[in-house]
Amino acid sequence: MSPEVVTTPVVDTVKTPGRAQSRAQAARRRKIVVSAARILLLVAVLGLWEVLSRAKVIDPFNFSMPSQIWDQIYTWLTHGTALGSLGEQIWYTLHEALLGWVIGVVAGVLFGIALGRITFLADVLGPYIKVLNSIPRIVLAPIFVIWFGLGPASKVASAVVLVFFPVFFNAFQGAREVDRNLVSNARILGASDRRVTLQVVIPSATSWIFTSLHVSFGFALIGAIVGEYIGATKGIGLLVAQSQGTFNAAGVYAAMVILAVVALVAEGLLTFAERRIFRWKPAHSDH
Repeated sequence: MSPEVVTTPVVDTVKTPGRAQSRAQAARRRKIVVSAARILLLVAVLGLWEVLSRAKVIDPFNFSMPSQIWDQIYTWLTHGTALGSLGEQIWYTLHEALLGWVIGVVAGVLFGIALGRITFLADVLGPYIKVLNSIPRIVLAPIFVIWFGLGPASKVASAVVLVFFPVFFNAFQGAREVDRNLVSNARILGASDRRVTLQVVIPSATSWIFTSLHVSFGFALIGAIVGEYIGATKGIGLLVAQSQGTFNAAGVYAAMVILAVVALVAEGLLTFAERRIFRWKPAHSDH
């Protein structure tokens, strides 16, 4: 009798790369379609706005129109504003927002991690934090102007209070959601509380913290703009206040467009930094 020949099934390795390539192509096509749809939607909205304003269906004095807004931005870019160059106003507001954002993020992370790790501290300070969080932060801007004057300090303070709480609550939740098995294993290996916090808790909470960073910079811009609107010597918020005072609707919308561009650029930079830091995380599949 001839010996039986045992055969093993051969896995088709050709299909797997083909499937991956087709999925990548489908993802690229979907991204192109989504981008095109976004552009078409924007063009449609702006075009409809322009047509309705020119036809006097909506009041062009109150609502302005995209062409007038573009003319206002172009005038500011080429001839400057009543307060100086447009770049100077943008940098003034951006500087206040960045400084307030950094201070608010650092304070929020430190307090969030500390209260997330120390239960006694959370029990003592928890009610006070809830009370402070219930206060509308925007109403604090006039108080900061009284305390710190019309300079950048009052705008930085407004940005700090708007940034602190979302970062704090995310850092606090991230510290509480750390895998207890990781903490226990680190303690078994002889890690001190400090090493556990630095090498286990903070890295685990980083995803939570980065989630808050995306929205917190927008809050920092809001804090700076509101402070400038109430009282300032320079900045985009003061441009908004002056445009409103002269019934220049195009100027108000132009300032809003500039702020939107600054916020989108900041969001893009944060997203890029997050992807660089979290390379190990799997990409979300597109549906």
